[in-house]
Amino acid sequence: MDKNVLVQEIIRLKKEKNAVILAHYYQNEDIQEIADFIGDSLELSKKAQTTSADIIVFAGVHFMAETAKILNPNKKVLVPDWEAGCSLADGCDPKDFKTFKDQYPDHVVVTYINCSAEIKAMSDLVCTSANAKKIIGSIPLNQKIIFAPDQNLGNYLQKETNREFVLWKGSCVVHEAFSLDKLIDLYKKNPTAKIAAHPESESQILKIAHYIGSTSGIINFIKTDPTAVFIVATEAGILHELAKAVPDKTLIPAPTTEDNTCACSECAFMKMNTLEKLYWCLKNESPEIIIQEQLRIDALKPIEKMLQLS
Repeated sequence: MDKNVLVQEIIRLKKEKNAVILAHYYQNEDIQEIADFIGDSLELSKKAQTTSADIIVFAGVHFMAETAKILNPNKKVLVPDWEAGCSLADGCDPKDFKTFKDQYPDHVVVTYINCSAEIKAMSDLVCTSANAKKIIGSIPLNQKIIFAPDQNLGNYLQKETNREFVLWKGSCVVHEAFSLDKLIDLYKKNPTAKIAAHPESESQILKIAHYIGSTSGIINFIKTDPTAVFIVATEAGILHELAKAVPDKTLIPAPTTEDNTCACSECAFMKMNTLEKLYWCLKNESPEIIIQEQLRIDALKPIEKMLQLS
């Protein structure tokens, strides 16, 4: 189907079915252009909670759509591609995590939102990279903490909050793909540039970053900082909206260890969603996210705590 026809059909179906499209910043440009709302995990969680639509189409990855369903049990939540997963969420198996958690019975469990509903249900608190410091700060100093599933974010938070965690050994393939050597070379060629990095990146990348923050944090930093050139160490999808907001600034994606076509780090899972899949998803109202009610209730508690604190 022609792209223009697809766009028109998606708009028509959206109106006809009272649907809303939520898209993560890492989505393809075509999807970002047609979305009703673009954001990071925290923003999308909040938007999912407040929408009056009957149907939420979540153009992102599976755990994000699950979070939307947890917050909206009476709405139909759809995903364009059921297979759009997440290396972090997939690397934290619920059975293995329960065994891990049982070894530390006196620890509070804080999980990064990039995890499954089952992992959230085993957590005391959920956080995003945007509010993680605030969430950790809400926990008494004498309370021991398990942090999962991202060890890079956990390591960063330990330094930032001066707390010690027991860390689950998980990581995001997108944020572990950056090459320190190539980044240093790129910086030497652009000495006036500032490096902005996501805290899921490895510690050696964070050490040379001028700014470390969530996707939204990076966007706000680049919008408000007077620097003209930025090297961005997160998924390259954020450059689309950002370039529109700061047309006078130069944005360079941080290079990866692999020599790929975009010379940047892209999430293959995020890019599985396409306009065509979005159209069929809306037309057929499938694939749909279904969560067993008790699991939903258990997973909702730490998310609600997070939303209250943030």
